[in-house]
Amino acid sequence: MAGYLTCTIYHNYIAMLKRKKKEDKENLGTDMNEQEQPNEQQDATEQTEQATISAEDKLKDELAQANDKYLRLYAEFDNFRRRTQKERVELLQTAGKEIIVSLLPILDDFERAERALETSTDVKAVKEGVALIQNKLNNVLTQKGLKPMKSIGEPFDADLHEAITNIPAPTDDMKGKVIDEMEKGYTIGDNVVRFAKVIVGA
Repeated sequence: MAGYLTCTIYHNYIAMLKRKKKEDKENLGTDMNEQEQPNEQQDATEQTEQATISAEDKLKDELAQANDKYLRLYAEFDNFRRRTQKERVELLQTAGKEIIVSLLPILDDFERAERALETSTDVKAVKEGVALIQNKLNNVLTQKGLKPMKSIGEPFDADLHEAITNIPAPTDDMKGKVIDEMEKGYTIGDNVVRFAKVIVGA
């Protein structure tokens, strides 16, 4: 009987040790899972934060590049604008200088004519001299693109003519047309540089 009890106690003790070992193993697994889960959550959070920081850095880099590109374009445009203004001023000055230089010989002719008038008694020769100077001036201005308008007999055009007054038309076909020209009009190319002052038939 004592041997049977001893054997039963021994088997119960072994069974209890096995259960305890199993429970310890299960508890250890649960603890490890609990430890792993926070670690996994922490890793996921860190990865999300890194991705956010990475995206933010990327956007900052793109913004810096766009800003740099804008500043370069603005500087290039500003340089272009200044250069164009300078070239325009130089062009106007050069064009004005060129015209003045081409008119200087005509000014010389007028000075010579003025000296000749002081001693000349031949009116015909003076008229011929003045006509030559006028032709020379017309030729220079024509070379520069200046053209006189033909106004007399043309229909009145407000884009070309400036009407000083209206008078009764001598004939019906002259109504609304230029009868006389008080001051000649001029164009350079297609642009009017001076409107013709005219009298229009009514």
